[in-house]
Amino acid sequence: MSLKGLTSLEVEERIRQGKINKNIDETDRPVWEIVKRNTFTFFNLIFAVIAILISLVQAWNQLIFLPIIVINTIVGIYQEIKAKRYLDQMTLLHAPQSTVIRNGKQEKIASDDLVEEDIIILKTGNQIVADARIVEGSIFVNESLLTGEADEIEKNVDDKLLSGSFVVSGEAKVILEKVGKDSYISKLTEQAKLVSHGEDSEMLRALNKLLKWVSFIILPIAVILFTQNYFVNHNTLQTSVVAMVAAVIGMIPEGLYLLTTIALTLSSVKLARNQVLLHNMKSIESLARVDVLCVDKTGTITEPRMSVEQVFVSPSSEMNEQKFMGVLSNYISANTDDNDTMKAIREFMLAKGDLQNQMTGVKKIIPFSSKVKYSAVCFENESYLLGAPEIVLGKNYEKISSEINHLLKEGFRVLVLARTEEKNYEQLNLGTQALGYVVLANPIRENARKTFNYFAQQGVNIKVISGDNPQTVSAVAKRAGIMGAEHFIDANLLKTEEDLDQAIESYTVFGRVTPDQKRRLVQALKRKGHTVAMTGDGVNDILAMKSADCSIAMASGSDAATQVAQVVLLDSDFGHMTQVVTEGRRVVNNVQRSAILFLVKNLFSIILAIISAIFVFTYPLQASQLSLISLFTIGIPGFLLSLEENDKRIEKDFIKNVILKALPASLTEITAVLGVVIAGAAFKLTASEISTSAVILLAVVGFMILTKISAPLNRFKMGIIIFNIVGIILSGFIFNSLFSISKISLDSFVLVALLSLFSESLFRNFDSLLKKYFK
Repeated sequence: MSLKGLTSLEVEERIRQGKINKNIDETDRPVWEIVKRNTFTFFNLIFAVIAILISLVQAWNQLIFLPIIVINTIVGIYQEIKAKRYLDQMTLLHAPQSTVIRNGKQEKIASDDLVEEDIIILKTGNQIVADARIVEGSIFVNESLLTGEADEIEKNVDDKLLSGSFVVSGEAKVILEKVGKDSYISKLTEQAKLVSHGEDSEMLRALNKLLKWVSFIILPIAVILFTQNYFVNHNTLQTSVVAMVAAVIGMIPEGLYLLTTIALTLSSVKLARNQVLLHNMKSIESLARVDVLCVDKTGTITEPRMSVEQVFVSPSSEMNEQKFMGVLSNYISANTDDNDTMKAIREFMLAKGDLQNQMTGVKKIIPFSSKVKYSAVCFENESYLLGAPEIVLGKNYEKISSEINHLLKEGFRVLVLARTEEKNYEQLNLGTQALGYVVLANPIRENARKTFNYFAQQGVNIKVISGDNPQTVSAVAKRAGIMGAEHFIDANLLKTEEDLDQAIESYTVFGRVTPDQKRRLVQALKRKGHTVAMTGDGVNDILAMKSADCSIAMASGSDAATQVAQVVLLDSDFGHMTQVVTEGRRVVNNVQRSAILFLVKNLFSIILAIISAIFVFTYPLQASQLSLISLFTIGIPGFLLSLEENDKRIEKDFIKNVILKALPASLTEITAVLGVVIAGAAFKLTASEISTSAVILLAVVGFMILTKISAPLNRFKMGIIIFNIVGIILSGFIFNSLFSISKISLDSFVLVALLSLFSESLFRNFDSLLKKYFK
């Protein structure tokens, strides 16, 4: 093969064919599309039609529902644009320029301008910008960004190279085989950026399902009510429109979305103060419901740095500890390596006050190389080596293996300091004598054990999914206190989907896992009905993070992982996970309680509208009156109650729980309002008296259900109830025209008082009946 590279004509031809290393982001969504999708919704259309109808009949005070709708839409647009910006910033390639051979000459060009079959030169530190094959030379590459495995891999002529990996050492000429959107890193980026519009939490999915049910009946009921009021009851156009609008608005829980958004926003701010960033507010609920937490080893269970656990003299050595520490100190002082391992040993020696340089006569220093797995300091008559025991000791390793086997099984990394009298510095005879050992490890995170104990108590299973050796990962997981850590498996043995489904229930630790396997393991857990959270800090974790119900990243990890995650631990403290779960439970439990208040109004409006249509009487309430009731018996108390501490386990079946708790109050309200309508007709009360009496009754029952769901009462809850009672009374008197509240006669007052007393008993009976038949 010619290594002169492509000619200018060949480059132009490949550019025309689209074989250029420029990635076209097909997953990007323009801002206008986000705005359109959040603005032109079914319910926004209904509210727009309602607003037009109210404007036509000039019933301006019935438009007070509009601010909530506008705020809901703006918040939805803002959240989605914010998520889009995080994804737009995500890049997995950081190589702006490459050295390419074209027309027989070397030149530096932008990596985006490379084309298929270009020959480029890779050297130490370069990132591989497209999938390639080596045509000359040899290099060591680190693919940890892609695979999670920290081992450096030797690549020779005809070996394949994956875009996104890095050259650790060596030099090679490579030919680009897959560029642009066809390269491995581009496909990984594309999958990472895919945004699913079905990422709603269980609570929001339940609310959407409720809205879907409402949407089937809302238009027919609206048409029937207007036809009945205008053509059958011969009401004025304004009265007919206002009655129809009140019924329709009452059916839609528009304020619940706003309440949920505000509660989640306040939680986001609270967590941000504790160094937790939420890219997606819905993730609070998802994490609160999680029953399986998938974690990586490095960066999650352990710190991303190395530390020395212990240093000890080999029992087979004649040295004492003091002399050995002196030799190690001199060796470290003379060695010029600046890798993580050497930094950790230097820090350890400095802390002990043993770092000094008394070595003289150094002839040669051999730096550490992943190829030979050791470093050396050589003298005239002897040399000292530090490295992997099985490599450094050669044939003598078997003799000392029993001295360190227990440490290797526990997941520690062991280096041996050895001596040899070999004088050939270029090719050391590795049949050497062990002097002592340096034991290293990634330290277990300070709060890891406490955090894993918390999740165990909460019934959350932990799965450790790593690209490292499964036995090593298992040992680290045991030290972190993860239950079942002794059950581990090599993912290379899991060939089929059936293997994954069986293994996911049987094992806690999975080693040698590829990025795609990580995703498939998460998907297998979800197929089993689990709610899954995935933590990660590297590109190799992204696919699994995207597949999980909730994704968590450490800020100390890769930029790509932090950009795609829903939750980012800004100080990389895994202990904050407990705070997120506790906060999530508070929000979900409190919003569920508030949802009961909203559903009371919605069920009441739906059932009353149907009864009104069947028995041909005018819907007795107006939109402005419902807004008054909603504000003081639902909106304000619901918001204030959402601030209360509440770490109870989350109940499943959101819709079922909410409807069963809301239905007794709804039936009580319907019975009371129907009593007002019937009695009003019998006593010849005016339409305004009937509607005002109905408002008072709805307020009484509203505070009754508010008191019940707030139990047990405390000063905070009593304060909320009293504040809202005073608020609704003052608003009724001061803003009576805005909320369509009129004076009532003595007959109306007596009627309201009697029905209010009757309502408490009625509510208890409805509640008992429903509990009896719907346990």
